[in-house]
This record gives sequence, structure tokens and C-alpha cells, in this order.
Amino acid sequence: MTDNAPEVLRYAAFTADPAGGNPAGVVLDATGLDAAAQLAIAAGLGYSETAFLTRGSSDRSFAVRYFSPLTEVPFCGHATVAAAVALADRIGPGELLFETAAGSVPVSVTAGPDALEATLTSVEPHVLPVPAADVAEALALLGWSATDLDAALPPRIAYAGARHLVLAAATRSRLADLAYDFDGLARFMTDRDLVTLQLVWRESDTVFHVRNPFPVGGVVEDPATGAAAAAFGAYLRDLGATTPDAVLTLHQGHDLGRPGRLRVELRTGDPRIRVSGAAVPIPAAV
Repeated sequence: MTDNAPEVLRYAAFTADPAGGNPAGVVLDATGLDAAAQLAIAAGLGYSETAFLTRGSSDRSFAVRYFSPLTEVPFCGHATVAAAVALADRIGPGELLFETAAGSVPVSVTAGPDALEATLTSVEPHVLPVPAADVAEALALLGWSATDLDAALPPRIAYAGARHLVLAAATRSRLADLAYDFDGLARFMTDRDLVTLQLVWRESDTVFHVRNPFPVGGVVEDPATGAAAAAFGAYLRDLGATTPDAVLTLHQGHDLGRPGRLRVELRTGDPRIRVSGAAVPIPAAV
């Protein structure tokens, strides 16, 4: 690293174990870095996303951009959690405001039982129907069939800062067996402005297991996905498949050997979704 190179921090989000959750890069001072430089840093790091921060109008507000190894994305939940905890490690827990391409995202950092925890509040979400032809094409690219789906949780496009196609598997074994057409799915998603596929299996009314293919970012699978978790909370509410004040637990990354846990909270009278999780620094040896 040269004297002029920015410091790139590494944090694991949605876990208190540096070997779990989803690794994210964090650049706390991206002043002077243009989009090409930020993309190059993200590509060199190789994580699903890296967050780049510049100081906003106060000591606790920041403009944030998110880059995968291939492209910029409008919002990334796990990198938001990682960046918020990285800031709290330096300026203390409390309230933060991230100005993202998707809109303003308040983040609160508190001390958890094992590590600092961050709670982000999404931009206002929305949920859209999916054409049957798109569902059929997505299933073919995944190697799934229509009978692999949970009929009680129909396919939808869900947005809470980024667009995700939600597909619910009927069994845990179907979710566990993930092998898909990487290039074909990347083209399909790019054509429809999708950031990930949110693949889910319902263990109970409030507990879900999820996986997120992310070929548009150059990553086979995202180990823990806060933006998709927020979108999924909006999806369940839109379907009437959960209570107005539900608190959901999403398990992700177990099939990758990087287990993580995401807390998703809905509140009556507020359309926004709250997503919480711990984050910890990743030592150089991990």
C-alpha cells in the first residue's frame, strides 16, 4: 500500500465470528476516489461488496457507494452493517445516516452480547408481480421445476433499496442443492435490473433459510444479504404471510460454510423494514 492508497478494512457482517457471515470491504475515507478507482479496489478485494464512504454534513452522516467486483449496486445491506460497525469502532456506537443511491438509510449501532450490532432502516419498499414467463426462465436457469416451489409463497419482485426476485423452495434439500447457469442467470438478471435472487425455505412462520445467487456482481453466491432480507420482509407483509409487527430470523451462509443470522423487523404504521446483525473485523490470517 502506498502512502496515498486508501485504507481498506475487512469486516464480516451478520456474525460475531470472523470466519462466518458475509465479508465486506470498507473504505472509511473515499475522498478523491472516482468510480473506476472504487471498482478496482472492490475487484481486487474480491468480496461481494465494498462500501466507500465520504463525510457528509455532520460527523455521523456519510455518502456511501457500494461496488461488487464487477459493478456498482444501489444499496448493500451487509456492507452497510460492516461500515457502521467499523465507524462505531472508531467514533463510538450511536446513530448514523448513510446517503446511498437508493436514498437515506439511518443506521443505529449498539453493543450486543458478543459484538457490536447495527440496525439499518430501509428505504420505503415495494413488491411487484412477476410474469409467468420470467419465473419459468429463472427456474430453468436454476435447474429447478415448478414443483420445487412453495405454492403458499408465490414468486415476486421485492425492493427495499435493490431489486430481488423472491423464489420460495418447498423443501430445505431443494434450497441446499444450488448449481445454476452462471452466465445465463447473469444475463437474465441484468435484463430485469435484479441484484440477486432471494431463494428461501420456510422453517416456521418467523424462521427462514435463504440463499442469494449474485452473478451480476461476479459472485456465485452472497453469504448474507441485508438488502434482500429487507426486501423479503416487505414481500411477506405484502402477501399477508406475517403479522404487522413480526420479527423474523433469516439463516444464511450455512451451505457455504459461513453461517450468518439476520434479524428482520416489521412495524405497524411504518412501511420501512429494519435489518439487524453483528459485525466484526476480519484478521489478516482469516
